Amino acid sequence: MQKINPFLWFNNQAEEAANFYVSVFKNSKVVSVSRFGDAGPGPKGTAMCVTFELEGQTFMALNGGPLFSFTEAISFFVNCETQQEVDYFWDKLCEGGTPSRCGWLKDKFGLSWQIVPTILGRLMADPDPEKSKRVMQAMLQMNRLDIEKLRQAHGR
Repeated sequence: MQKINPFLWFNNQAEEAANFYVSVFKNSKVVSVSRFGDAGPGPKGTAMCVTFELEGQTFMALNGGPLFSFTEAISFFVNCETQQEVDYFWDKLCEGGTPSRCGWLKDKFGLSWQIVPTILGRLMADPDPEKSKRVMQAMLQMNRLDIEKLRQAHGR
Protein backbone atom coordinates (compact mmCIF):
# COMPACT_ATOMS: atom_id res chain seq x y z
CA MET A 1 0.00 0.00 0.00
CA GLN A 2 1.23 3.43 -0.96
CA LYS A 3 2.00 5.54 2.11
CA ILE A 4 1.07 8.94 0.62
CA ASN A 5 -1.80 9.37 -1.85
CA PRO A 6 -3.06 12.48 -3.62
CA PHE A 7 -6.59 13.19 -2.36
CA LEU A 8 -8.68 15.28 -4.75
CA TRP A 9 -11.78 17.22 -3.68
CA PHE A 10 -14.55 17.55 -6.26
CA ASN A 11 -17.97 19.14 -6.06
CA ASN A 12 -19.89 16.21 -7.58
CA GLN A 13 -17.67 14.91 -10.41
CA ALA A 14 -15.32 12.51 -8.57
CA GLU A 15 -16.50 9.39 -10.41
CA GLU A 16 -16.62 11.16 -13.79
CA ALA A 17 -13.11 12.56 -13.23
CA ALA A 18 -11.68 9.19 -12.15
CA ASN A 19 -13.17 7.49 -15.22
CA PHE A 20 -11.79 10.26 -17.44
CA TYR A 21 -8.26 10.04 -16.00
CA VAL A 22 -8.30 6.24 -16.26
CA SER A 23 -9.26 6.57 -19.94
CA VAL A 24 -6.30 8.92 -20.60
CA PHE A 25 -3.48 7.01 -18.89
CA LYS A 26 -2.42 3.46 -19.76
CA ASN A 27 -2.02 0.94 -16.94
CA SER A 28 -4.80 2.61 -15.00
CA LYS A 29 -8.01 1.50 -13.31
CA VAL A 30 -10.78 2.46 -10.94
CA VAL A 31 -10.11 0.44 -7.80
CA SER A 32 -13.25 1.14 -5.77
CA VAL A 33 -16.23 3.44 -5.43
CA SER A 34 -18.00 4.04 -2.14
CA ARG A 35 -21.45 5.52 -2.45
CA PHE A 36 -23.65 7.69 -0.28
CA GLY A 37 -26.41 5.82 1.52
CA ASP A 38 -29.64 6.88 3.17
CA ALA A 39 -27.76 9.05 5.68
CA GLY A 40 -26.22 11.22 2.93
CA PRO A 41 -24.88 13.83 2.93
CA GLY A 42 -24.96 13.36 -0.87
CA PRO A 43 -27.80 11.83 -2.89
CA LYS A 44 -28.21 8.12 -2.18
CA GLY A 45 -26.29 5.97 -4.66
CA THR A 46 -23.98 8.72 -5.93
CA ALA A 47 -20.24 8.37 -5.51
CA MET A 48 -18.82 9.60 -2.24
CA CYS A 49 -15.19 8.50 -2.66
CA VAL A 50 -13.42 6.93 -5.63
CA THR A 51 -10.03 5.24 -5.45
CA PHE A 52 -8.20 4.91 -8.76
CA GLU A 53 -4.72 4.21 -10.08
CA LEU A 54 -2.87 6.02 -12.86
CA GLU A 55 0.36 4.35 -14.00
CA GLY A 56 0.75 2.68 -10.60
CA GLN A 57 0.05 5.85 -8.56
CA THR A 58 -2.99 5.66 -6.29
CA PHE A 59 -5.36 8.63 -6.13
CA MET A 60 -8.48 9.24 -4.11
CA ALA A 61 -11.33 11.49 -5.21
CA LEU A 62 -14.06 12.80 -2.91
CA ASN A 63 -17.36 14.43 -3.76
CA GLY A 64 -17.09 16.95 -0.96
CA GLY A 65 -19.25 19.71 -2.38
CA PRO A 66 -18.53 23.24 -3.61
CA LEU A 67 -16.59 24.39 -0.53
CA PHE A 68 -13.12 23.99 -2.12
CA SER A 69 -11.70 24.13 -5.65
CA PHE A 70 -8.37 23.40 -7.28
CA THR A 71 -5.63 25.99 -7.75
CA GLU A 72 -2.39 25.98 -9.71
CA ALA A 73 -0.53 25.68 -6.40
CA ILE A 74 -0.85 21.91 -6.89
CA SER A 75 -0.38 20.26 -10.27
CA PHE A 76 0.49 16.85 -11.66
CA PHE A 77 3.68 16.68 -13.72
CA VAL A 78 3.56 14.22 -16.64
CA ASN A 79 6.99 13.19 -17.97
CA CYS A 80 6.90 12.65 -21.74
CA GLU A 81 9.67 11.04 -23.79
CA THR A 82 8.44 12.08 -27.25
CA GLN A 83 6.50 14.87 -28.95
CA GLN A 84 3.82 12.31 -29.73
CA GLU A 85 3.41 11.69 -26.00
CA VAL A 86 3.35 15.45 -25.25
CA ASP A 87 0.70 15.94 -27.93
CA TYR A 88 -1.41 12.98 -26.70
CA PHE A 89 -1.55 14.08 -23.07
CA TRP A 90 -1.95 17.75 -23.97
CA ASP A 91 -4.86 17.05 -26.31
CA LYS A 92 -6.62 14.60 -23.97
CA LEU A 93 -6.24 16.56 -20.74
CA CYS A 94 -6.89 19.95 -22.34
CA GLU A 95 -10.17 18.73 -23.90
CA GLY A 96 -12.84 20.91 -22.29
CA GLY A 97 -10.16 22.59 -20.19
CA THR A 98 -7.88 25.59 -20.51
CA PRO A 99 -4.36 25.67 -21.98
CA SER A 100 -1.78 27.81 -20.25
CA ARG A 101 1.90 28.69 -20.67
CA CYS A 102 5.01 26.54 -20.40
CA GLY A 103 3.28 23.16 -20.69
CA TRP A 104 0.65 23.87 -18.03
CA LEU A 105 -3.07 23.31 -18.49
CA LYS A 106 -6.24 23.00 -16.45
CA ASP A 107 -8.42 20.04 -17.34
CA LYS A 108 -12.21 20.21 -17.56
CA PHE A 109 -12.43 19.63 -13.79
CA GLY A 110 -10.08 22.54 -12.99
CA LEU A 111 -7.13 20.31 -12.01
CA SER A 112 -3.73 21.59 -13.16
CA TRP A 113 -1.30 19.43 -15.13
CA GLN A 114 2.19 20.02 -16.51
CA ILE A 115 2.87 18.13 -19.73
CA VAL A 116 6.65 18.20 -20.01
CA PRO A 117 9.16 16.48 -22.30
CA THR A 118 11.95 14.90 -20.27
CA ILE A 119 14.53 16.51 -22.54
CA LEU A 120 13.59 19.94 -21.15
CA GLY A 121 15.37 19.24 -17.86
CA ARG A 122 18.52 18.16 -19.67
CA LEU A 123 18.50 21.22 -21.93
CA MET A 124 17.89 23.55 -19.00
CA ALA A 125 20.75 21.96 -17.04
CA ASP A 126 23.34 22.68 -19.75
CA PRO A 127 26.50 24.10 -18.15
CA ASP A 128 26.53 26.83 -20.81
CA PRO A 129 24.26 29.52 -19.31
CA GLU A 130 23.54 31.03 -22.73
CA LYS A 131 22.12 27.74 -24.00
CA SER A 132 19.92 27.20 -20.95
CA LYS A 133 18.78 30.82 -21.15
CA ARG A 134 17.71 30.39 -24.79
CA VAL A 135 15.79 27.24 -23.89
CA MET A 136 14.03 29.08 -21.05
CA GLN A 137 13.13 31.97 -23.34
CA ALA A 138 11.75 29.58 -25.96
CA MET A 139 9.72 27.69 -23.35
CA LEU A 140 8.22 30.91 -21.99
CA GLN A 141 6.74 31.60 -25.44
CA MET A 142 4.98 28.22 -25.66
CA ASN A 143 1.74 26.81 -24.37
CA ARG A 144 2.18 23.18 -25.51
CA LEU A 145 5.89 22.42 -25.31
CA ASP A 146 7.57 21.66 -28.64
CA ILE A 147 10.66 19.45 -28.36
CA GLU A 148 12.10 20.46 -31.73
CA LYS A 149 11.81 24.19 -30.98
CA LEU A 150 13.43 23.65 -27.57
CA ARG A 151 16.29 21.74 -29.21
CA GLN A 152 16.71 24.49 -31.81
CA ALA A 153 16.84 27.14 -29.09
CA HIS A 154 19.50 25.12 -27.30
CA GLY A 155 21.64 24.58 -30.39
CA ARG A 156 21.64 28.06 -31.93
